[in-house]
Amino acid sequence: MVGYLNQRLNGHILTLEDPVEFIHRSERCLIQQREIGRHCPSFAAALRAALRQDPDVILLGELRDSETIRLALTAAETGHLVMATLHTRGAAQAVERLVDVFPAQEKEQVRSQLAGSLCAVLAQKLFPDTAGGRVALYELLVNTPAVANLIREGKTHQLPGVMQTGQQFGMQTFTQSFQQRTAAGLL
Repeated sequence: MVGYLNQRLNGHILTLEDPVEFIHRSERCLIQQREIGRHCPSFAAALRAALRQDPDVILLGELRDSETIRLALTAAETGHLVMATLHTRGAAQAVERLVDVFPAQEKEQVRSQLAGSLCAVLAQKLFPDTAGGRVALYELLVNTPAVANLIREGKTHQLPGVMQTGQQFGMQTFTQSFQQRTAAGLL
């Protein structure tokens, strides 16, 4: 994603990783990379500092705790494109996990922030292919008005059904991805 943006947009991209996994060279964008533990003590501290550097895009290597998630939501609400990784089983579970790390009294506020600032959730799995390698299966949840309402209302259990019927918005489930890869002879 960073490479794609770097080739097509002008702007400032800031990556916050533990460790830095890939060195990006600035092309059309100014790219700055920070390593947690080396340049800053934590993702939350790095993100607080990042907001003072006026980046257009912030890549967070991982959303590990409620403080980092809260800061990421604030960054998204203030106009930054925030991309982050989160270890879950799928797109709907990612939304649930982002909310579930917060105490009960904060969940409604977090759901509202997430519903208002989320663009999409992309989940991926590597699956054995017919050639002995692995092929990527992916699931995509796009934040349409219907999805935003489900998130706001805490009805994330309905998100898989929305993904299954939301192909006109580019949405896809892992099952649909598996079926496409199988039809293409990859699995």
